[in-house]
Amino acid sequence: MRSFGCDAVLLDHDAAEVRKAEFRCALQPLLPVSSDASDVLSYARKTRLFLDAIAHLPRSSRFDLHVPVLTESFDLIVVGSDEVWNLHHPWYGGFTAFFGHGLASRKLISYAASFGNQDATDGLAVEWAARLERFDRISVRDENSRCMIRNALGFEPSLVLDPCLQFPPQIAPAENDEEPYVLVYGHSFPDWFARRIRGAARERGLRLLSIGYRNDWADEQRIAAGPEEFARLMAGAAAVATNFFHGCVFAFLNGRPLVCVPSAYRSNKIHDLTAALGAEQHLVDEDSSELQYSALLELQPEIAAKLADLRRDSSAFLTHVLECA
Repeated sequence: MRSFGCDAVLLDHDAAEVRKAEFRCALQPLLPVSSDASDVLSYARKTRLFLDAIAHLPRSSRFDLHVPVLTESFDLIVVGSDEVWNLHHPWYGGFTAFFGHGLASRKLISYAASFGNQDATDGLAVEWAARLERFDRISVRDENSRCMIRNALGFEPSLVLDPCLQFPPQIAPAENDEEPYVLVYGHSFPDWFARRIRGAARERGLRLLSIGYRNDWADEQRIAAGPEEFARLMAGAAAVATNFFHGCVFAFLNGRPLVCVPSAYRSNKIHDLTAALGAEQHLVDEDSSELQYSALLELQPEIAAKLADLRRDSSAFLTHVLECA
């Protein structure tokens, strides 16, 4: 938003139970499988690096998410992205602030908002749909969310890119002393996926580097990587193996080859993103052959052209919204 000339800040919401849930997830991300003490220390180091990065971001005065009263006035408030409207989210689901309650401003819009794993076929209750009616403009980042809005409010919202894809960070790749690697991002992968990725990587002389989480089948663990190291290693990878939405995002962002097995929780987001970019072939399942895995470790240049088209559409949405603010 600042790149568009806005004096933008992040709304700094807070809730004690959310903080507790976030820290529990940060320190024991593999639950119900418990991490050992040395891994917990690595997860703690990673968490401190992310907290330090967050502390340097421009933020509003902190307010209670349960009683969202802002002490500052704003011309425009943008709600998004990720799963802000997911009523099934384990700790953010049901907070009315994400639906505009208590957010007093001259205009209210959403950018790349998502219902996450809340499926559009389940519908949206009348009281939640009514809260969304006060938004001046609505944009979403996936087809599932688009369908939810269409069915609940009777109009077609704009489809825009996730902010990480729309506004790529200027991060240099990892140092050249890194041996070529497939970056593994995620956890709780199926055993069949791990075996086939290992086979495809060995065939190409690539090692497996697991970042952010422990995956014992990888050759190296970098659990404690902070946000900048994460971005550098993503940019320098020969390919990315993931079951996370943002694993796909950063692979596409850096033009890296990708192999993804969507987890059940992230299935909607991943399927819709790959469909929007014409990259469905990068999703695998247990029936995918080892030959398919090896082929997917090659770069698919047509995805970059589709990404450029979607960036133009997303910029047009934001430009129009800001001109009308």
